Order: sequence, then C-alpha cells, then structure tokens
Amino acid sequence: MEPETIISIFLGIGLAASVGFRVFLPLFALSLASYFNIWDFNESWQWIGSLAAVLVLGVATLVEIFAYFIPWVDNLLDTVAIPLAAIAGTVVMVSTIANLDPVVTWSLAIIAGGGTATAIKGAGATGRLASTATTGGLANPLIATMETGTAVMVSTASIFAPILATIMVIIILVIIFWMYRKLRH
Repeated sequence: MEPETIISIFLGIGLAASVGFRVFLPLFALSLASYFNIWDFNESWQWIGSLAAVLVLGVATLVEIFAYFIPWVDNLLDTVAIPLAAIAGTVVMVSTIANLDPVVTWSLAIIAGGGTATAIKGAGATGRLASTATTGGLANPLIATMETGTAVMVSTASIFAPILATIMVIIILVIIFWMYRKLRH
C-alpha cells in the first residue's frame, strides 16, 4: 500500500472521529483544507473546496456549535445527530481515501468512518442525557465546550498530522470504553 493511501486513511479516521463530536466542524475543516490546497481530492469531491461549500459548512458549523450550548436543545440535536454522524463519518472517510478499490474504500468508510463517528456521538449523547438528568442541563454547556474543543483539536491534527490524529482517536475510544465499563457496573 502506498504511503499516500495510508495517510489518507488516517486523515479519514481522524475526521470521522471529529464528526462524532460535531457533525459539521470536520466537514468545514476538510472544506477549508481543500479550499487552501492543503489536501487534494479526486474530481468527484472537488466541490468540497469551493467557496460556496466553505461558506455553507462554516455557517452550519457555527449554528451547530451554538445550538449545543442551549440545554434541552442539545439533547434534541443528539437524536438527529447520531444518524447524521454515521453518514458524515462515512462520507468524510470516502472523500479522503486515495488509491483503493471502491469496494475496499466503501467498506473501510462504513466500518471505520461511520462506526467511529457513531460510537463517539452515541457516547456523547448518553453523557449529555445523564448530565441533563442529574444537573437539569446546567453542566451541558461545559460538555459542549469540551466536545467542540476536542473536535477542533482532532480535526486540526487530522489535517496537519494524520498519524497523530489517529493516535488521539484510539486514546479517545479507549477512554469511552473505560467510562462505559465503569458506569455499567
């Protein structure tokens, strides 16, 4: 496998994990990376680097970020965002993978991209629901801040240091698994 292909897979995994925290922010980061020629995409994904895509995804990112700071609205967003995260995680992965057979690309995108995004979004939604139940939503803005910060950090690392981003994703997934096991007992 070519080094470019491996790096593109790491990029996709990092951005898919970020989708689990904020659906539009990683897509916006990907759009900016394409717009400023940091990453090149194949012909069918050139649209993501257009000015229109940058503007639309930028506005969607801002709306999503601020909506998560409103208690109870954030829980409603999670019900919509969980399936969207699966789709967006898959799309991000498909758009970044280079030089692989379409069957392998889509399989990897669905499993690694959609699966990672869904696992993280599901854990976040569960945590927010528990926060709403125990604090009446007062702690939710803190959770929203941590999620947004993590999405920014992992998205940025994905664009500029994809291998580091993948290591961060593994750490995040281990923490989520550890918390799940601890809370389950």
